[in-house]
Amino acid sequence: MNPKNEWVDQVSWKMVQMFAGDYQQIQHFFKVYSYAALIGRKEKLEPDQQIQLELAALVHDIGIKPARQKYHSTAGYLQEKEGPNLARALLEEVEVPSVMVNRICYLVAHHHTYAHVDGLDYRILLEADMLANLEESGTKLQDKAQLQVFCTKAGRELCCFLFGLEYGKVFLEENGV
Repeated sequence: MNPKNEWVDQVSWKMVQMFAGDYQQIQHFFKVYSYAALIGRKEKLEPDQQIQLELAALVHDIGIKPARQKYHSTAGYLQEKEGPNLARALLEEVEVPSVMVNRICYLVAHHHTYAHVDGLDYRILLEADMLANLEESGTKLQDKAQLQVFCTKAGRELCCFLFGLEYGKVFLEENGV
């Protein structure tokens, strides 16, 4: 097996163990992983950036449990604060190279921050997490403005298909996206 696929499998299993009994959180990180992997492939990320994105998607909410325990809150900024060290320990345990670990930890530390997005992997992680959060919250996208938060072509298309947005398909066509 490809070592990069082994990293995904090992990290997936460790995350399931870490969140044992919290099926909603487990489902969430697998949804974000699936959406991010798909968008990343459609956007033609380089192989190392793709695997980095996939690993980041799996561990993006790793800080939610300690945030809940320490602060009695799951606020995004608390997840960003608590998550990177846990992610680093987990990723180093499965022997992910340090350059990838550093970027993944950066993404974990910013996955609720929409300003100063500094890479396509970051953008895709935000979009994948947003798609999962919209679906899980039962939010209905009401207008074209809500679609504007999706900056990648693949993210916009996936949003339209997931939520059956005819106006979204028209918007994409009208704007050549």
